[in-house]
Amino acid sequence: MTLNQPDIGEQALSKAAEIGLSTQLDEVENLEVDIRTDPGKLIQGELESVEIEGEGLVMQKDLRAEELDVKMGSIAINPLSAAFGKIELTRPTDAEAHVVLTEQDLERAFNSEYIHDKLQNLKVHVNGQLLTINARQVHLSLPGDGKITLTAEILLKETGETQNISFSTVPHLATGGERIALEDIQYAQGKEISPELTAALLERAGELLNLRNFELEGLSLRLKGLDVQKGKLTLQSTARVEQFPSS
Repeated sequence: MTLNQPDIGEQALSKAAEIGLSTQLDEVENLEVDIRTDPGKLIQGELESVEIEGEGLVMQKDLRAEELDVKMGSIAINPLSAAFGKIELTRPTDAEAHVVLTEQDLERAFNSEYIHDKLQNLKVHVNGQLLTINARQVHLSLPGDGKITLTAEILLKETGETQNISFSTVPHLATGGERIALEDIQYAQGKEISPELTAALLERAGELLNLRNFELEGLSLRLKGLDVQKGKLTLQSTARVEQFPSS
């Protein structure tokens, strides 16, 4: 963040914004809001810049983000509300945002109760036979080479038999920038147990990578780029800010 120390007014507005943002998060390790302007511009209803930096933010669906960074500039606000420590936008503003997810963040979310429950009692065809399966011990990893790898132990309920499935997929930007498409599937054993099972696992992974999971009150995101490296996934996006969250 900016090295110059903020004045008392900037500090008050920054703290109010931090409190408002914190109320939308299940957990947060560190959250800083840095608002910069000068008294003259503030009286006229303008903020020069706002930067939000967060670490260890737990959002909906038990999805944790290692880092969240949002930067915006030249923001029009209600000066009367600002005098009482509240940021009220008089028109929407655009911003740049990036989110960093670690391998551990994604695996934690994939094994959350929300996703786990959706992978139980699935009706899928295995070797031409309709069976009921439970997915257990799902592991998601980021091995590098731009890939996501999923492995899972599958219980076939009718027979009590367990099988393992392992495949890699390559994430791409989906049309519209609202989500990530998982394509180019490759199986570790050279064959798949069930196309329907693969589709179910991919659908759940896609749910986690939906940008709406990272949206806060008054903030919408559009994906413009992603970077998959060993151990972490970085999402670059534009943001539309309609309002600042309040406590």
